[in-house]
Amino acid sequence: MRHRMVAGLAGCLLVLFLALPSSFGWGENAERLITNKAVDTLPDEMQGFFGANRQFLVHHVTDPVESLGKNPSEGRNSSFIQLDHYGQYPFASLPHSYTAAVAKHTKKTIETYGQLPWQVGLYSQKLTEALRARNWEEAKLSAAILAHYVIAAHDPFNTTVNNDGRLSEQPGVNDRFSVGLVDRYQLFFFVKPNEATFIRDPTDRAFEMSFSAHAWLENVLLADRRAHEGLPAYTDEYYDRFYAQAGAILIRQLSDAATDVGSYWMTAWINAGRPQLPSS
Repeated sequence: MRHRMVAGLAGCLLVLFLALPSSFGWGENAERLITNKAVDTLPDEMQGFFGANRQFLVHHVTDPVESLGKNPSEGRNSSFIQLDHYGQYPFASLPHSYTAAVAKHTKKTIETYGQLPWQVGLYSQKLTEALRARNWEEAKLSAAILAHYVIAAHDPFNTTVNNDGRLSEQPGVNDRFSVGLVDRYQLFFFVKPNEATFIRDPTDRAFEMSFSAHAWLENVLLADRRAHEGLPAYTDEYYDRFYAQAGAILIRQLSDAATDVGSYWMTAWINAGRPQLPSS
């Protein structure tokens, strides 16, 4: 009886596990690389504070991932938005207003298929409020967490129900693209973000970032299939092929993510009334 109960519980846990995305998107190296580059996109008035706290931001950008590692059931759906559940681009059935989206699809559906754009909007507001209140410690932490969610919106595999490649019979492709390529080749490519710009609507912009990332999904999946042709495993040769075909997409997404992180930071500062920032 005890064995049957344990087996039944294990089966329920397995079903629950399979229903959730198996990856948190970009790896630590990618997140820290992007955050580091984002500091350099900021105007001179912000450079002192953000430059002095560069290492804090780089270190704490992965806090949401580490928190999930300790409690996997908490907040996991905040780091993705499975757009293709709502049809095809431009996903007109999904309102950008959270209230309207819940009213149309139910809160359970929105939570199940991800809340990433709204999480970006939430932490953009948190950073604005911390800067307005001149709560510099809270501002640093909110800036790091906001960066995590902005970065997440640039990973194609955070925007799809095929988040780990199982639906296209390419299991693990998300990690091979978002982690494997970065860890293997980051010393050989250059992330070149543009200067930060003001974002008129943080939540709408988060949807735009997610749409843009989603548009690259089929290209990455095709590159993965071609790179693996004729190979018995995911060898060094596979990764060389994959990088040759998908590396340009990877570098573009990393660069755009750094630009957008800086833009969200600058937007929060402007919306807070451009407070004079401390130099440390």
